[in-house]
Amino acid sequence: MAKNNIGRRPTGTPRGGRKKAGDTNQIRIEEDDTLVDIVEVRDQGLDFFERNRTIIIGAVVGLIAIVAGALLYQTFIKAPAEREAAEQMQQAQYQFEQDSFSLALTNPGQGYPGFLDIAEQYGSTDAGNLANYYIAVSYLNLGKYDAALDYLNDFDADGELMPAMKAGVRGDLLSELNDFDGATAAYQEAVEASGENYVTGGYYLNKLGLLLRKEGRTDDALAAFRRLKADYSLSTEAAQADKYIAALELQ
Repeated sequence: MAKNNIGRRPTGTPRGGRKKAGDTNQIRIEEDDTLVDIVEVRDQGLDFFERNRTIIIGAVVGLIAIVAGALLYQTFIKAPAEREAAEQMQQAQYQFEQDSFSLALTNPGQGYPGFLDIAEQYGSTDAGNLANYYIAVSYLNLGKYDAALDYLNDFDADGELMPAMKAGVRGDLLSELNDFDGATAAYQEAVEASGENYVTGGYYLNKLGLLLRKEGRTDDALAAFRRLKADYSLSTEAAQADKYIAALELQ
């Protein structure tokens, strides 16, 4: 018996009916157009490069020269200058540690330059930058507060420790210059810059509390000493916090 083919699709015919000749031509046209577009884009890119060859090659060569120049500068100029500046500053640092601030600034001995000369001659180096901080602290101890501020402003403080110390020295200088509002702000900055460092944090928070107490700002001073006890309990200054808190609470 012959099979019933009603409802069956002829083998090889896509669903939806037989493919028409017009459909095949349309697909070929679209494929040809796509190929033409790809070729045109490629040709346009090549044409752009040919027309701008000199500019493009010059830019690449210039970039290579900049990178090479930076490497050469770092290797043969900056690095040796850093080493030399650090070596030249050792004697001045020794005098500074002995509290011989005048000698550290100008004549540390043994033919070595003082901090003032190092800051001028090696200003582009890390050691030359650090010399500005040493100069500021030296002038602070010598009572030359305005000069100290000038050099402190030239000091670029980086890292975890130096921003807090720079702000703290500014607080000391402004306090000596009777700018107590500025000193208060500087000490607050030093504390915040210290983060969890209990050495600098406790030291400058204690200074802040003492300054606020001196200014008669009892509530603010109490808050400072309570924070000193709570947040920087490991610091040396925290041991005195209870004494100040008790005295302030009686006022």
